[in-house]
Amino acid sequence: MHELPFVESILSLTLEHAQKGHAKRVVALNLVIGDMASIVDNTIQFYWDQLSEGTIAAGAVLQFNRIPAVFYCWNCGTTYQLKESNLVCPTCGGSKVSLVRGNEFRLESIDIEGEEEIANEQRNV
Repeated sequence: MHELPFVESILSLTLEHAQKGHAKRVVALNLVIGDMASIVDNTIQFYWDQLSEGTIAAGAVLQFNRIPAVFYCWNCGTTYQLKESNLVCPTCGGSKVSLVRGNEFRLESIDIEGEEEIANEQRNV
C-alpha cells in the first residue's frame, strides 16, 4: 500500500519529462530498487497499470533493476554485501554496521517514442 505515493510521483515525473521531450508514447521506465527498500515489484506494476491508464504512459514496460544491500562495519572498516539476513560483519563479527547502499528507489530513465519514431513505424507497416 505504501507504494502508491511512489507510483504517483513516478507517473508525474514521467509525464512531465515525456512532455518536455515531445513524446507521443512512453515505452519503458527503468527503475532502480535497493534490496533493503520495502518495495514490491508486483505492487508497483499493479499501481502503474491503474494510474497510467488513459495517459501516453499506459502500457509502458517497467524494468526493475535490483541493487544489492552493502553495509559498512564501524569496528573494522569492512564494506560487505549482505548475504542472507545476517547483518554481522563477516570479517570481525561486529554488529555496529550501517547501510551504504541498497535502500534506493528511483526512476533512472524513461524510454519514449517521439513523432519521428511513430511516423517511421507507420511508413514501415
